[in-house]
Amino acid sequence: MKIIIRVGVLLSGLFFGLNAWSQQSAPPQTDSRIYDIVAATSAERIEADIRTLANFGTRNTFSDTVSTTRGIGAARRWIKAEFEKISKDCGGCLEVFYQRDFVEKVQGSRVPFSTYVVNVVAVLRGTEYPNSYAMMSGDIDSRASNTMNFEIDAPGANDNASGMAGTIEAARVLSKYKFKHSIAFVGLSGEEQGLYGGAGLAKYAQEHNWEIVGVLNNDMIGNIEGVDGVIDNRTFRIFSEPTPANESEQLRRARRTVGGEVDGNSRQLARFIHKQVQTYMPEMNPMMIYRLDRFGRGGHHRPFNDLGFAGVRIMEAHENYNRQHQDIREENGIKYGDVIEGVNFEYAKKLTAVNAISLAGLAWGPKTPEDVRIGGAVQPSVTLQWKESNDPNILGYKIYWRLTTSPTWDHSRFVSGVNEFTLEGIVIDNFYFGVAAVSKDGSESPVVFPYQQIRRR
Repeated sequence: MKIIIRVGVLLSGLFFGLNAWSQQSAPPQTDSRIYDIVAATSAERIEADIRTLANFGTRNTFSDTVSTTRGIGAARRWIKAEFEKISKDCGGCLEVFYQRDFVEKVQGSRVPFSTYVVNVVAVLRGTEYPNSYAMMSGDIDSRASNTMNFEIDAPGANDNASGMAGTIEAARVLSKYKFKHSIAFVGLSGEEQGLYGGAGLAKYAQEHNWEIVGVLNNDMIGNIEGVDGVIDNRTFRIFSEPTPANESEQLRRARRTVGGEVDGNSRQLARFIHKQVQTYMPEMNPMMIYRLDRFGRGGHHRPFNDLGFAGVRIMEAHENYNRQHQDIREENGIKYGDVIEGVNFEYAKKLTAVNAISLAGLAWGPKTPEDVRIGGAVQPSVTLQWKESNDPNILGYKIYWRLTTSPTWDHSRFVSGVNEFTLEGIVIDNFYFGVAAVSKDGSESPVVFPYQQIRRR
């Protein structure tokens, strides 16, 4: 009897202790809304939009702007109308507008005559941080073998009607929700002529003091049959540069002292996307590519990177060069051209969902911690420190660490009620560390790498 009583008391105390612990511990690890976003993404709607964009014949930056059925003018007006239709369905939740810049003819460049490069922007305004933006972009324009030939057919079904259609579909799905941060869904022009649309919008964002959480540039998300013969409908690539292109000399020197040669803001954005996918879409295989873009080539995230904004390129894993930048033709039994038959709509749906859940995670999450610092030289412990936040939505912080050779954050510890914490028994020399803010609903910010050392009085 005494044993039973003691066990009962012990179990009661244990239950009370666990209950009290659970109320103070880390928040839920998953958000059911994210699964709903994956399920709501439609391959049928994406297919319809890709077909519509391809049917404009060509969307070359210098193609017809007057016709209602052919050329880039008709395409961008249709995209704007689609965003406006989505906004009408959600009670006017999107702010839709053109953003344009005049690009002058330059001898020897891909600009045959001066023209306006026009982007289409749709903003889903955030409820708490309206001037903080997560952005998804696709390219409006297309090209044939000769990018200067703006009259020949260039349907650009995969490059890049797929990315543009994915952006429109993400707007449809996410317009059903409200977010703390703003989300910008963007169609960019002039990519094939030299990234003019991205450069114009990046400059616009800088001039309007936009705080950009991250730019997700989608360029070719519909092909699963590589020119190398590989067929793969689950793997995709996330390209990210290691450190900001415009970082100061002071920061560069600090990086040499504390490490972080592969830990710039764009790389942290890539890791955030990787984690979202592994948590909510484990059937997908995200590849972290440690470079700005493909070898010798570029994409529309680069102009944002040039100004210091976090930005990545999301795209298929196995490209088919016979279907890129090619006149439609058949030679020696090989079919060339970026036509609708080269697009796998289910795959485009998957990569659209990858974007949508990443945007949702960024836009529901808290702002990143400020003034993150680190200390622990010649000690068997590591101390992280950050600026205390007055945001009532923040429950606590997650301290992350990984081996210096690991591409992802592999270990973490949640802490709350503090702005400094020491990890005992971990040697600072063998790992990299970072800190993310955690909201009460469990959402997290991207990780911030500590480039500065803790100052002690």
